[in-house]
Amino acid sequence: MANVAVVGAQWGDEGKGKIVDWLSERAEVVVRFQGGNNAGHTLVIDGVTYKLSLLPSGIVRPGKLSIIGNGVVVDPWALLAEIEALRDKGVTVTPENLKVAENATLILPLHRDLDAIREDARGTRVGTTRRGIGPAYEDKVARRAVRLCDLADADGLGAKVQALLIHHNALRVGLGHAKVESDKLVADLLAVAPRLLPYADAVWDRLAGLRRRGRRILYEGAQGAMLDVDHGTYPYVTSSNTVAGQAAAGSGVGPGAVGYVLGITKAYTTRVGDGPFPTELTGTIGQTLGERGREFGTVTGRKRRCGWFDAVLVRQAIKVGGIDGIALTKLDVLDGFETINVCVGYRIDDRTRSTFPATAAEQRGLSPIYETFEGWRESTRGARSWVHLPATAIKYIRRIEELIEAPVAMLSTSPEREDTILVKDPFAD
Repeated sequence: MANVAVVGAQWGDEGKGKIVDWLSERAEVVVRFQGGNNAGHTLVIDGVTYKLSLLPSGIVRPGKLSIIGNGVVVDPWALLAEIEALRDKGVTVTPENLKVAENATLILPLHRDLDAIREDARGTRVGTTRRGIGPAYEDKVARRAVRLCDLADADGLGAKVQALLIHHNALRVGLGHAKVESDKLVADLLAVAPRLLPYADAVWDRLAGLRRRGRRILYEGAQGAMLDVDHGTYPYVTSSNTVAGQAAAGSGVGPGAVGYVLGITKAYTTRVGDGPFPTELTGTIGQTLGERGREFGTVTGRKRRCGWFDAVLVRQAIKVGGIDGIALTKLDVLDGFETINVCVGYRIDDRTRSTFPATAAEQRGLSPIYETFEGWRESTRGARSWVHLPATAIKYIRRIEELIEAPVAMLSTSPEREDTILVKDPFAD
């Protein structure tokens, strides 16, 4: 059986939660491998809604092992609050079914502070969630981070924090803010340590053992490919690699650990926050897409910008991410439109482009080249078979496959997990 990585193929918010939940029923282990509590999944199971941010989607399934890998930056207080919220809904979360990489970097209150301070001070905002994700990754790369394993060393933790504050307090003073007191931060970390450390684990070793025993493993990404720090719409990106290649490095496994990469994409396009968006619709159609699709962020509640499907962007995400097939979500949101547009290229000045450019100046200057499709009046909501789809909807899907150069492996027609059309089982050999 192939182990599967699930990644977003747009700017995030593609409906990964439902797809990962659908797959997690077949998997035995679910691993989150990048990002932090700036991303989120919404799951609807038997009429109950679960909003997850740090925890892998498998946590709501009894008998599954959930793992937070070393590629994730972990806010201890946010994680513990999320665990308690799930317990209040009757979900069992213990050190037996949840493991957190002992070498994962921690997000501290000073990271959240710095995130907000810098976002407010910038001439041009990036549109961060102000949860400290970027500053925590900066400290990780600069080799000054506090990691989960450091909480077990009460004697050495103070020195770690002191070294970290040399950098952060200089920044804070320079930006007109008070210094962080070392003693209070250390005390806060030592207070939370007994609640967090039972989940700590050598995740790389555990995964190696699980793979030897033939366990089916699902690697769960967070934000979409176009928010990747290298391959996305820089600088309007997140602070980690979001493509499937990160599943290995962010979990402590080799690249051969993933046998199938499933990319998630909506039948249209959305984006949260600032940054280029060539197919954005600011009028009635965009508003209709947002209302029908309930386009508000799981974590922040921010309204998402909406536009037509961008085949150029998704094709690029597929090639960069090694995506084998896609799960096309929210097809039902397009029900009732007389015509539907799909972006098949871009114009910039007097030139045309078939790829998304790397430079911010070119990204801002793009205008979409559209191919127009006949819409469908019939409802696709809840369809569970191709025979229940209108012919024009099938034609739309088949043309998307041609444009993005990848097959549709799964099709989602509502938030309910059963309303899914399976074309290719990602876990099959």
